[in-house]
Amino acid sequence: MSERKENIVKIILSAFLLGAALLFTKIIFNDLPYYINLIFFLPSYLIVGFDVLKEAGEHIIKGKFLDEDFLMGIATLGAIIMGDFPEATFVMLFFLIGETFEETAEKKSESALDALLEIRPDTATVEIGGELVSKAAKDIEIGEIITVRAGERIPLDGIIFEGETRVDTSAVTGESAPKTLKFGEKVYSGSVNLSSVIKIKVTSSFEKSTANRILELVKNATENKAPTERFITKFAKIYTPIVVGLAVLIAIIPSLIFGDAKSHIYSALTFLVISCPCALVISVPLSFFGAIGNASKKGILIKGSQSIETMSALKTVVFDKTGTLTEGTFTVTAIHPEVVNADELLKIAAAVEGYSNHPIAQSIVSYFAGENDLCVQEVSEISGKGMRAYANGKIVLVGNEKLIESYGIEYKKCHHTGSIVHIAFDKTYLGHIVISDKIKEGTSEGIKALGGMGVNAVMLTGDNEASAENIANELTIADFRHSLLPQDKVTELEKILDESTGKVAFVGDGINDAPVLARADVGIAMGALGADSAIEAADIVIMDDKLNKLPELIKISKKALLIAKENIIFSIAVKIAVLLLSAFGVSGIMWLAAFSDAGVLVIAVLNAIRTMKI
Repeated sequence: MSERKENIVKIILSAFLLGAALLFTKIIFNDLPYYINLIFFLPSYLIVGFDVLKEAGEHIIKGKFLDEDFLMGIATLGAIIMGDFPEATFVMLFFLIGETFEETAEKKSESALDALLEIRPDTATVEIGGELVSKAAKDIEIGEIITVRAGERIPLDGIIFEGETRVDTSAVTGESAPKTLKFGEKVYSGSVNLSSVIKIKVTSSFEKSTANRILELVKNATENKAPTERFITKFAKIYTPIVVGLAVLIAIIPSLIFGDAKSHIYSALTFLVISCPCALVISVPLSFFGAIGNASKKGILIKGSQSIETMSALKTVVFDKTGTLTEGTFTVTAIHPEVVNADELLKIAAAVEGYSNHPIAQSIVSYFAGENDLCVQEVSEISGKGMRAYANGKIVLVGNEKLIESYGIEYKKCHHTGSIVHIAFDKTYLGHIVISDKIKEGTSEGIKALGGMGVNAVMLTGDNEASAENIANELTIADFRHSLLPQDKVTELEKILDESTGKVAFVGDGINDAPVLARADVGIAMGALGADSAIEAADIVIMDDKLNKLPELIKISKKALLIAKENIIFSIAVKIAVLLLSAFGVSGIMWLAAFSDAGVLVIAVLNAIRTMKI
C-alpha cells in the first residue's frame, strides 16, 4: 500500500474512533476521570500522531528539533497533559490531512516529469550475424548502425542510414505534428518511429543524447532555487525558533502576572500549532516545480526556478540572428564577378570554404556541386572574418569586408540584402557572392507577441548593415546592431544590461553564443539544432527552436511567481490573525488553529498546482 493510501486509511479510522470517543465521553457519559478519557481518545490520537512523534524524537536526537513535527508533538502532548484530548487529536488529524493533500499534489506535479523517463530507451537493436539483437544503449558507439522498428522509440541521436519514415518528436520538442524523414536526415533520441523500419547511424553517445540531456536538465532543475524559494527556506529556519521562544513567554509571563496558568499554557500550545510554516515551505517550491513540469510538456526545459523568477521580470530579449531568428540554411542568390567569370569565382570560393563548417561556407560548397581541381593549402579560419588559404604560393581570401580591408584590398560594395562573401587572390579583388537566409517559422509571431507584452527586442549579428537592416525591418525590430565579432556581442550585451530597467535575456544557438548566454540575466538556447556548448551555458532550452514559445514561457513564469506570492501573503495573513487571537488568550481555539493550519496548507497547495495548467 502506498503512503498516501495508508494515510487515508489512518485518517478515516482516526476520525471514526474520535467520533466514538466524543459520543461516549461528551454525550452518553460526562465528566469522566482523566485516565478514562485518555483510554478513549489515545487510540485515535496515536493512529494519526505516532509517526509525527517518532519523527520529532528522531530529529531531537539529531539536534534538528525546531520543525513542524516538533511543534505538533509538543503542542498536542501538552494538550493531552492538560486533558484537552479532542483538541490534541484534531490537531494531529488535520495535520495528517494537510500532509496527505500535499503529497497528492506533489505526486501530480512530478507525474509530468516522471513521464519524461519514458522518452529514453535503455536498449537499442543492432544486427549481429544477420540477426537483430538487443544491446544496452550506453554500450552503443558513435558510428554504429542501429535498427528501429515502427512504433519504437529512438534510443540515440543519429542520421537515417537506410529507409524513410514518419517520426513523432512531441516528447522532445513539444511539436505535435509528425515529420517525414529520409536518408541523411537527423533523428533525435526520445522521438517515436511511426511508420517504417529504419536504420540509424549513431552520431552521439548515450550520455550526450538528446533524451538523456533532457532528463539530466529536468532532474537538476530543482537545485537552482529562485530568490523567493530561498527566502522561504531561510524564513522557516529563523521563524520556527522565534515562535517557540514566544510560546514560552506567552505561557510564563501572563501566568506570573495574572495567574490562571492552565489558560495561558493552552494559549501557548495553540500558538505553537498555528506557527507551523507548512503552507509556506511546501506551496512556494511546489509553485515553481509545477511551472517547470508544465513548461517541459511544451518543449521548454527550465534548468531551475531562479530562471522562472528572472523571466517574470523580463524587459528586454536580445537575439542572435543566424540560426535563431533565421533558419541558418543559406543559399547562393547572386554572383558578382569582377576579374574572372562567375564559375571561376564560385570554384575558388568553394575550394576554400570546403574547409569550414560554417553554414554560409557550406552553402557555397553545395551550390558549386562540381569537381574542383583548385588545390589550396594552409587553410585557416579567422574568427568573425572568414577564411585564408594559399594557392600556388599566393594568398586566397574568402570572407567579409573586414577580412578584405585587413589586407588593404579595394573591393566593391554590394547593395543586395543578405550576407556578402568577398573573394580576393594575390591582393586582387575577384568579386563577391550573395548568400541569403530566411526567417524561421513562428519568429514573426513571437516578436510581435513580445512587443504586446511590453518586452523590447534587440538583434545582434555579424552581418553587414544592409543584411541586418533587412531582417530587422521584416521582423519590426527597431534596435539592431551589426558587423559584430563574437567578443563584440558580449560588449553590446553589457551595454544593454546597463541600460535596461528590468531583466535581460539572450537567445542564441551557436558555439560563439555561449559567452553571451552565460553573461545575460537568463540565457535561452535553441536546443534542437543548437551547439552543445550553447545548451550547457543556457538557463532555458527551447527544444523545437520556435521563438513563438517565448511569450508562453513568460506567461508561465509570471503566473508561477504571482501564485507563489499569493501563497506567501495568504499564509502569513491567516497565521498572524490566529496568532493574535491565541496571544490575547482567546480560549478553546486549538481545534480552529489546527484546522486553519491544515486548511491554509490545502488552499495554498490547490493554488500552487494551478501552475501545471497555465
